[in-house]
Amino acid sequence: MPIPTEDRSAIRDLIENWVLWRDARQWDRFRTLWHPEGQMWATWFQGSFEEFITVSQEGYAKGARIMHMLGGSTIEIAGSRGLAQTKMTITQRARVEGVLCDVVCAGRFFHFVEKRDGQWGIVLLRLAYERDRIDPVEPGAVLKLDKQLLGQFPEGYRHLAYLQSRIGYTIKDELPGLDGPPLDALYAQCAGWLNGKPL
Repeated sequence: MPIPTEDRSAIRDLIENWVLWRDARQWDRFRTLWHPEGQMWATWFQGSFEEFITVSQEGYAKGARIMHMLGGSTIEIAGSRGLAQTKMTITQRARVEGVLCDVVCAGRFFHFVEKRDGQWGIVLLRLAYERDRIDPVEPGAVLKLDKQLLGQFPEGYRHLAYLQSRIGYTIKDELPGLDGPPLDALYAQCAGWLNGKPL
């Protein structure tokens, strides 16, 4: 059954506004995207969207610089529930082992959304991390990573996790990647959501 254009447009607006308002630190606008119990799960944070705002503000004050870019979306709707998968990249700049670096991580956003009182809102946002890399910002700079530490993190986000761990974040392991059991579990959660199961 085709998705009504107005619903697809509203969900895509949620996704795009999430990225723009989060990266621009327009937190009052950002809050309007979520239902009250909304949760955010990422490498460095798992909790409510209000807690996410707080730790993002604290991180920015300490120098954390994280940006996002979006690609295409595929959207499914079942009754008042929806699920959007969206290609994305995360970029973060920080000093790693004394060298200013950029990490770029490609993957997918999974927005679990619900329509209440005629308005779509986010209930849960999860990510799958598919491939990443780390590069010195200055041409010719030599970056030497701790191979043992790097090897502790999953392949899809190991460089992002390395950078984030070095600036003080605790990194969640076994997050979904390009394949494997964590991704299978995320797909099962997506299917359950569209079939009316609780998160």
